[in-house]
Amino acid sequence: MTQSDHAAPPSPMAVFDAVHGFQQTAALKGALELDLFSAIAAGASTADELAARCEASPRGVRILADYLTVVGFLVKQDGRYRLSPVSAAFLDRQSPTYVGSVADFLAAPEEIALYADMAAVVRHGGTIAPADGNLAAENPVWVKFARAMAPLMALPASLLAELIDGDQRPVAKVLDIAAGHGLFGLAVARRHPAAVIHALDWPNVVAVAEENAAAAGLAARFVAIRGNAFAAEFGEGYDLALLANFLHHFDPLTCESLLRKLHRSLAPGGRVATVEFIPDPDRVSPAMPAKFALIMLATTPRGDAYTFAEYEPMFRAAGFSRVTLHGLAPTEQRVIIAEK
Repeated sequence: MTQSDHAAPPSPMAVFDAVHGFQQTAALKGALELDLFSAIAAGASTADELAARCEASPRGVRILADYLTVVGFLVKQDGRYRLSPVSAAFLDRQSPTYVGSVADFLAAPEEIALYADMAAVVRHGGTIAPADGNLAAENPVWVKFARAMAPLMALPASLLAELIDGDQRPVAKVLDIAAGHGLFGLAVARRHPAAVIHALDWPNVVAVAEENAAAAGLAARFVAIRGNAFAAEFGEGYDLALLANFLHHFDPLTCESLLRKLHRSLAPGGRVATVEFIPDPDRVSPAMPAKFALIMLATTPRGDAYTFAEYEPMFRAAGFSRVTLHGLAPTEQRVIIAEK
């Protein structure tokens, strides 16, 4: 009898967990709306104490907190709850690394609705939502994105600015494409006192970046360009262009057209720094960049999570002479730096 003869039979629990995945999303979003994690951090630890702090039913709080314990966001001992390390770092509003706001975008009803008929999406090969899904002109979802995702992007923005400074080149004129919250450009501005950030996005979105620039004391070095990245005039003479989490929304030929436009806007020796979820050649690892392709399938007509082997020819075709891939640890994203 071989060792495989004694192997335990497969369990269907992975199937149940996947089918019930929406419950975990709902539980986490509900806990954030109730500010349950912050209440525990502030000292409330029993269901009754949390119910009073969160203005909720003791029964409801007990069931929710027990569920969050089972899935790993809380720890329960002798009827009292405490935060897990992940929750303490990222879900307590008083934590400097709080990212709970991402649920406002990632779990927004209009986002979840895009996955309601995945079989139809797969048959179609892209979003079945009207007006190109999330790519509809001036889609208000991107205002929600700019406000909700900023806390999560603070670290990648800082790491990218540090990476760009690796060769100590002067940076005076910066173009930030699809700026959103504007954090990537503002991180560069903090490291380069002479840098002026020209941030492009839809008018309703770039207004959020303007708010963040003012809050950072950088309004005097922030120029808003309002419009569509494929149609708006960029101008010329940029030392650096930032392209954060944008190319994945489009097919390769559309990406190439934007990269050609960026190449023309750069000064001689200028660079473009592209932040993306880039899977390995096998397209199934690392997990987060690999899974990102499904998001593009459901929310865009032809977007994808491209490998570096797919990105590099796009940059070469656009005229860039040196294209390099860099990690952005500890985040899940990678950076492509291409030189004119």
